[in-house]
Amino acid sequence: MTLSLLGIIFVQAYWIKKSIEDKEEQFYQTVSQVLDNVAGKIETREINEYGNKLIALKDSVGKPSEFQIRDIFFKEIDEDSREVTIYNHGILKENYNIPPSFFDNDLFNDSTTTITSYTSKTVETVFKENFGMDGKGYSFTPIKTITKFGDISRFERLQFEEMFRDAANRKPMYKRVSKEEIRSSLEEEFKNRKIDIDFEFGIYSKGLPTSVKSRKFKFDPETVNRTPIFRDSEGKTDFSLLVSFPEKKEYLVGSILGMAIITFLFTTIILITYIGAIYQLIRQKKISEIKTDFINNMTHEFKTPIATINLAVEAIRNPGTIGDKEKVGRYLQMIRDENKRMHAQVENVLRISKLEKNQLDISKERVDVHDIIEDAITHVELIVDDRGGYINTHLNAKRTDVLANEMHFTNVLVNVMDNAIKYSPEAPKIDVYTESTKNSILIKIKDQGSGMSKAVLKKVFEKFYREHTGDIHNVKGHGLGLAYVKKIIDDHQGEVYAESEKGKGSTFYIKLPII
Repeated sequence: MTLSLLGIIFVQAYWIKKSIEDKEEQFYQTVSQVLDNVAGKIETREINEYGNKLIALKDSVGKPSEFQIRDIFFKEIDEDSREVTIYNHGILKENYNIPPSFFDNDLFNDSTTTITSYTSKTVETVFKENFGMDGKGYSFTPIKTITKFGDISRFERLQFEEMFRDAANRKPMYKRVSKEEIRSSLEEEFKNRKIDIDFEFGIYSKGLPTSVKSRKFKFDPETVNRTPIFRDSEGKTDFSLLVSFPEKKEYLVGSILGMAIITFLFTTIILITYIGAIYQLIRQKKISEIKTDFINNMTHEFKTPIATINLAVEAIRNPGTIGDKEKVGRYLQMIRDENKRMHAQVENVLRISKLEKNQLDISKERVDVHDIIEDAITHVELIVDDRGGYINTHLNAKRTDVLANEMHFTNVLVNVMDNAIKYSPEAPKIDVYTESTKNSILIKIKDQGSGMSKAVLKKVFEKFYREHTGDIHNVKGHGLGLAYVKKIIDDHQGEVYAESEKGKGSTFYIKLPII
């Protein structure tokens, strides 16, 4: 179970780590696409601005100052149909003599700059070869002519872009692109890909920052994403668009947070169940040991009264004894006492069992605590006197009426005092105190016996628990007395606890609400 649980935890931790790494790789790929798209849009926008300006100027100038036509001819003859097809492709070169001042002076400052436009013309003519009636002469009759005009846009665009890219590199960066344009383009691209994360950006030239960057952008070569921008006709550039994400870790963790929480939740449930199972195994083992010890103690304590009863019966059956009424009476009293002792032990076991099942009917009435204490003392004072000890009372409580069951509460006090007697190696010395608190009465029973260690003190109210003394049964009992005390006091909405030190005696406190 332990190996399986550790394996599950390891697999889940590895899966979460792997998911974050995959998300990070996917995130970087998406960011690279975004940067490429933004750089391309900015470059296209810059070229289109001057391209549109050029087209507007061409339309406003009107006729070109000079032009030149170059024609290419191609002839094709079909032998079967006797048709001759002639292809004529002409290129019209027009020079507008537009001054360079319509562009920025810092961009195009060469006075020899001219604007040239190219237009294509394609003519396809089909002739039919005709022979005379006498077979001696023939002529060509045109049967189809197709003419097409077109703007050589690709050639013209490439010519213009190459010239423009080379010249634009001399222009300051802040005049080519603004911070607002970069931010809005990045936000639009991230929004289209459903990425909601704060970012900082900047344009660097040969590793040095330009003035076009966000206020909080910090260059870190390990965390920034970059892409080239403002490339020349050969695709080379000194400029890079950089983007960093201050909250990247939080974003990546947040992207798998839902699944991670579910995984953690179920793993926690498995872990709690596992710990609970181990706890129950240990607890059951401990209970089994306690019950075994209880059976051994019970057997040991029943042996003596049974043996005593057997001896008394045999003595009564003796013909020499049966006529002696004094001896018979003494033996019968021994049988009665031992039987009563065994009956009391059985009653203790049954009483605890009924308390745990809530089957014991405990009716309560108004009683005086001091009266019950005096009654309980009468049950044990003969034993104390026989051992040369004493029980002193210090009943100082002013308000003493509580709601309790007289019989069970008396048994509680008797059990505590009986423990004080049994665990006093010498003459038992017991003091009983009462005092009033705000809404309750506190009963304190103090002895000068052997005391308890801290480990024993924690478990002294558990059922069947007795301090381990090996196989030595110097103190009679089954570990039921104080468990019974705890159950009864709890039923009376009271509180019971103890203080003790090994070799210095113990003090038991019973606290009950007063009427």
